[in-house]
Amino acid sequence: MTAMYRKLLISLFLLPLLALAATAQEADAEHVRLTNLPHLYLETFSGRPITSKTTMVYARLWFVDQQDQVSFFDSLQVRVRGNSTASLAKKPYKLKFQKKVKLLGKGHANAKKWTLLANHGDKTLLRNALTSRMGERVGLPFNPAAEFVDLTLNGQYVGNYQLSDQIDVRPHRVDVVEQDNPLTDESNITGGYLLEVDCFSDFTTSPQGPNSSPTGFYTSRKSAAVRIHYPDEDEIALAQYNYIRNFVNEFEKRLFSASFTHPQNGYRPMVDSTTLANWYICTEVSANVDGFFSTYFYKQQSEDKLYWGPLWDYDIAYNNDNRTDRGGTSNTERQLMKDYGYGSSNGSRKWAQQMWNDPWFARLINRRYQELVDDGLEQYLYEQLDSLAEWIDASQQLNYQRWSINTRALRERVLYNSYSRYVTDVRTFIGRHMSYLSKAFAALLPDAPPEEEQPNVPDFQADKNGYYVIANYGTGTCIDIDAEGNGLCARRRNEQSESQQWRIINLQNGYLFLVNRATGQAFSDPSPVGTTATSNVGAVIALADADSTDNRQLWNLVNQGNGCYNIVSRWSQHAANLNGGNAADGTSVISYTSDERNATSNNRLWRVEMVDTVVDDGMASVEQDFALAYDEQLQRLHFGADNLELLTFRVNVYDRAGRLMGTFRGADGFSMAHLPSGLYIVAWSYNGRRVSVKLMK
Repeated sequence: MTAMYRKLLISLFLLPLLALAATAQEADAEHVRLTNLPHLYLETFSGRPITSKTTMVYARLWFVDQQDQVSFFDSLQVRVRGNSTASLAKKPYKLKFQKKVKLLGKGHANAKKWTLLANHGDKTLLRNALTSRMGERVGLPFNPAAEFVDLTLNGQYVGNYQLSDQIDVRPHRVDVVEQDNPLTDESNITGGYLLEVDCFSDFTTSPQGPNSSPTGFYTSRKSAAVRIHYPDEDEIALAQYNYIRNFVNEFEKRLFSASFTHPQNGYRPMVDSTTLANWYICTEVSANVDGFFSTYFYKQQSEDKLYWGPLWDYDIAYNNDNRTDRGGTSNTERQLMKDYGYGSSNGSRKWAQQMWNDPWFARLINRRYQELVDDGLEQYLYEQLDSLAEWIDASQQLNYQRWSINTRALRERVLYNSYSRYVTDVRTFIGRHMSYLSKAFAALLPDAPPEEEQPNVPDFQADKNGYYVIANYGTGTCIDIDAEGNGLCARRRNEQSESQQWRIINLQNGYLFLVNRATGQAFSDPSPVGTTATSNVGAVIALADADSTDNRQLWNLVNQGNGCYNIVSRWSQHAANLNGGNAADGTSVISYTSDERNATSNNRLWRVEMVDTVVDDGMASVEQDFALAYDEQLQRLHFGADNLELLTFRVNVYDRAGRLMGTFRGADGFSMAHLPSGLYIVAWSYNGRRVSVKLMK
């Protein structure tokens, strides 16, 4: 073969590739951002319109990110999504990719299903995004992504959209345990579950075939319409369906029982008070009239309680619903959604109204709302609203060249000729409504606590600035964290071990809250619902994320004389017990029978000794005249002072388990280059005061 012939063959071979490359370059040149936002170019095969909520249409997608990088996705499926919004001219869409994609990058889900919210009934385009930010602020675990994009569909620009999560179970969405599929005899079907009180009720309540299961149910007491989102309808087994239906029915049965306010026998043990309070307050702050019409909640595996959230569907919140069939006015500025929201027939509103009849819930909401107000929630919402409006400013201008800004699209209560007026309207509403809520919530507080809610009279008054060691009277071993970090055990005393040191916090109700110095977690009683003082359960006392509103984490130190105390759980009335009175390191500390032997059983008697004072856990100034610092580049600890030679004290460096890793004179400094990454405690004594600081290397 001659060289000329080879060149000809190579040229003929490369021509199609060069043509494809040129086409790709031309395509990328065509797919550009029109504003500062990312841009999605969606093209259905043969230009087929997307009109159905049930029939998927195949499409191609070009995603132009904020760095102008173009990502191409072939053969994804698209359909219309939503309920009332599905009939609007500017439609919301559901995207389903062939395989999982991390569409929004690091920190977001890797998933096949995504949503494009049109926000067509919200002239600010911001209500859903603002509420997602509020959920983050108050501490709800799962908040849908709210990334704004411009969308071009089949060659036509269709407006500003919000690219968001599909509400489903997976990391960075609702991150509960995914159950076995298929189930086995050993499968744990206690969770996770993702549920929604969904008043549209378009689910099945009976099997549709020999291998299918229902996808929703109506509760037995109040006929609340509960949809099961996870396990998925093509995976859920009848055993899972029956389990979660019975669990929700038990919650509702307790909520509407004669003893519904009882701390153990009522509904309280079956709800996570933190997410319940935060979800409810967000619903009221936003005045979401659909908050009880559509309510997401979920259940974790092996936990006998319901969690609340995520927040979803807030486009007609913040005074954006013109219907007057809620108290004769469309203005929600001075309304509580538990009284005027939708969902009175088969929604969750009945649940909320009954909870307000419980003094515990009334105090919970008032306390948490005041915390959020004091923490600047109102100002935060203003800042987020202004920031979001500025972020999408160029995009909203393009959007309203395509769509009318002063024509009602859904249920807008007010219409203006300028975008800024709509944003100001939301801002004004937030201020007035939050002021109203402070008074409205306070008016619902009970005049006096009922008998079972009278504050406990404590035997032990803790120094709020102290750390304590809790030692068993019989063995002298100290309460510590077990090897797995999940529960409590006892070990020989180690003066340097922070895991043996506890903050003991006196709460307003007279109970105590015991928080570990090393982990920040709290004593938590794992005893099952219905446990009584004399029930012999013997479960290892757990560690849990600190929550002073959780009855499982509230304890009483009962003085038995001779400097000894019982540690008694509010939840079960059980006493903390050194298992078998064993002095060996690692012996478990269990929740055990509480009876007349509390005063004599060494296993149940504990001495409580303050061993250190609380200091700032950051690497900050610890005295007026010197400060400890850590040089990350050199991996070196050192002090800064006007005269280092005066720092003659010795400094000890311990690892998390309390092992001494090194010592140095305050004036000299200490290299940590030879130590592995992890948590360390740096401790020294100065002017008769022991000081310790945590350091992450």
